[in-house]
Amino acid sequence: MDRLLGRAAPAIYALLRAVAGFMFACHGAQKLFGVLGGHVASIGTRAWAAGIIEMVCGTLIAVGLFTSYAAFVASGEMAAAYFKSHAHQGFWPILNRGELAALYSFLFLYFAARGTGAFGLDTVVRQRGRSRGR
Repeated sequence: MDRLLGRAAPAIYALLRAVAGFMFACHGAQKLFGVLGGHVASIGTRAWAAGIIEMVCGTLIAVGLFTSYAAFVASGEMAAAYFKSHAHQGFWPILNRGELAALYSFLFLYFAARGTGAFGLDTVVRQRGRSRGR
């Protein structure tokens, strides 16, 4: 399988980053705009702050701009959400309904460590800077 998919790994990582970022931004849109089955969070509440983080960081992650920083913040938000809203209901994330928060937290931690990858605005900006510096 490595020979088959290994060559596509940079593109698959970019797709994973883009889809995860977009889905995370959708959670923010639910809280901020009441779309996609969500409810508008009151300004200044924790849910509103979470919506801002989800919308901004999700968008940045999706397009690959400041990916490591945005993913680190998003990972922290999801870890905090897990411990604030789910962990007290039991140890296992599948039972305390925190599996999505736990998965996002670790996925974004991986993105923070790995960075944008081959496809993303960070890479485009970096390549343009190098070509202008020559």
